[in-house]
Amino acid sequence: MTTSNNIVFFGTPEFAAGILQHLLDEGFPVRGVVTAPDRPAGRGRRLQAPPVKVLAVREGLPFLQPEKLKDPRFLAALEEWKPTLQVVVAFRMLPREVWSLPPLGTINLHASLLPQYRGAAPIQHALLHGEKVTGVTTFFIDDQIDTGKIILRKEVPITPNDNAGTLTEKLLHEGAALTAATIRQIFAGEAKAVEQTLPEGEILRPAPKIRSEDLMIDWSASAGEIHNRIRAFSPHPGARTYVLDRNGKKLMLKIYAAIPRQEEHSLPVPSFVSDGKTFLDIAIRNGFLRLQEVQIEGRKKMKAEEFLRGTDPQGLTFAV
Repeated sequence: MTTSNNIVFFGTPEFAAGILQHLLDEGFPVRGVVTAPDRPAGRGRRLQAPPVKVLAVREGLPFLQPEKLKDPRFLAALEEWKPTLQVVVAFRMLPREVWSLPPLGTINLHASLLPQYRGAAPIQHALLHGEKVTGVTTFFIDDQIDTGKIILRKEVPITPNDNAGTLTEKLLHEGAALTAATIRQIFAGEAKAVEQTLPEGEILRPAPKIRSEDLMIDWSASAGEIHNRIRAFSPHPGARTYVLDRNGKKLMLKIYAAIPRQEEHSLPVPSFVSDGKTFLDIAIRNGFLRLQEVQIEGRKKMKAEEFLRGTDPQGLTFAV
């Protein structure tokens, strides 16, 4: 890789750190890293460094953590790195002063097949909508969010057993290779960027930031819709509902894994069905949902069988 090119990498979470690690392993000339400031986290609310910063420190890369991307001090420090190309993965929107700086432009890796699922949570929204295929896309950043010209795309299948965690791993693997291929094309002067277009007949689906209400399970929905919501928010932060214990105390119940089953019944919806030992089902509109991994407020995440050893489901009712 020629040393006349300098890459500045922008990113914050684990997904971005995985892409950065691949670029470093491939020998790309990463001059420095821009990531989010340290934030309080955990029960003790201690300052915690974002994953991209942790990687930068480990690899001896210089890094910047600006609060404001138009801060003159940040812009001056960025210019000192003299980037020829900037690579953005899971970072906030860049102002023109930043993305227009490098002579070769600024590219973004997005975890969807653009123009579908533009926004902060493409993986979760693809699962919520029951998509069978998603993918990764590289594009040149412009003034709007996720609207720039596409360089490369790669489709990734979604299996019925995928959740946000497993799908993220798939997209990370493919996204790392796609980002590397994109950079090579740009450095070689071979990149051909095209405008984003929506295939005829498709409805444009956005992927906005997940809100707390998006995590709540609607028990009047179909088995497939409920299952998709559980998949979309597993292993974190968990699709959820509220139950009442024998004393009428309201508790949050998070569901991380479940198997839907279509079957006619006349039970109240929703209601628990269990033998108290080996299985825990919820009666839903067109069948049952067999719970596999749950967490009730005040206890750890556990398998349904373990949950039953400490909780009598007959003492729980849904707070709906």
